[in-house]
Amino acid sequence: MTAEPTPSQSHESRALVAMVGIGTIVLTAWALYTAEAVFAPLAFALFVIAIAWPLQRRLQTSLPNLLALALTMITTILVVVAFAMLIAWAASRIGRFIVSDAARLQELYTSMAVWLEGHGIALAGLWSEHFSVNRLLRLVQQISSRLNSTTTFMIIVFIYVLLGLLEVDDAQQKLRTWRHGILGRVLLVGGTETAVKLRRYMLVRTLMSAITGVLVWAFASLAGLPLAIEWGVIAFALNFIPFIGPFIATVFPTIFAVTQFDSWQMAVIVFACLNVIQFVVGSYLEPRFVGNALSISPFIVLFAVFFWTFLWGFPGAFIGVPIVIAILTLCEQHPSSQWIADLFGNPDKSG
Repeated sequence: MTAEPTPSQSHESRALVAMVGIGTIVLTAWALYTAEAVFAPLAFALFVIAIAWPLQRRLQTSLPNLLALALTMITTILVVVAFAMLIAWAASRIGRFIVSDAARLQELYTSMAVWLEGHGIALAGLWSEHFSVNRLLRLVQQISSRLNSTTTFMIIVFIYVLLGLLEVDDAQQKLRTWRHGILGRVLLVGGTETAVKLRRYMLVRTLMSAITGVLVWAFASLAGLPLAIEWGVIAFALNFIPFIGPFIATVFPTIFAVTQFDSWQMAVIVFACLNVIQFVVGSYLEPRFVGNALSISPFIVLFAVFFWTFLWGFPGAFIGVPIVIAILTLCEQHPSSQWIADLFGNPDKSG
């Protein structure tokens, strides 16, 4: 007969499993960070495939597969390019306005410097210490390098998407006939449910972003803030990044309000009203559209945004929450990992 493990042995076994689990998580995070150029485009491509696949599947019912693939890719690229051009248009308009208003901004800066120096703060010294022509040149070079890397990133993503859409049917067939345990069923069912959730997530996120953009535009127009449409577009785009995006979308117009109205009181009003808009849309409207289907702990959402931003930068900030949705959905499919989905995911499946 096999001897039953003692309580101390069971405790040591659980501790060993916990240590191995933590070590695996740390090594996985390190690998994702080190191999960002490989894993970030792949994750982004899988996300795009989940969104675009229903269009291709519908087109394949009446068109040859290659033609359906070509139309799906063209539609996907047009959507991404249109989104990027919309952001670039708004940013360039704001930049041109700032340049055209440089004389008044210089006057505001001079008066602010005089006031601060009267209170013992040498703004000129801080400016000369932290801002210089060399620093500005390096900033321009960094922006140019970032744009080039973003273009390369998107090209790699589209290549992955093209190849992935070609193999969706084959992958599903292989998983249906998987003969090595239940991994095939977990991946097939979990992948299908993940794709459905991601499409619903993007639909709701797009709708809420559009509502946020319209409300920001309406408020900026009523408040007399210049570039109201542009601020609405910026709010629409940044709302796709939870927490960080809405915060940035309120800070920039607030700083702009300081320079335009020469009043801290008006800036406070702008900041407060923009935050009210973000709160009403994010905390009141969005839960009523989503329901419990995509319910995730706000702590996990915030952690996901910061964690994936740290690993992969801006692409990680955008795709962090979809990655969490995918992980929790896959965890739901296996008894040994279901507790993870119960702890961090949907608290009430019956709702």
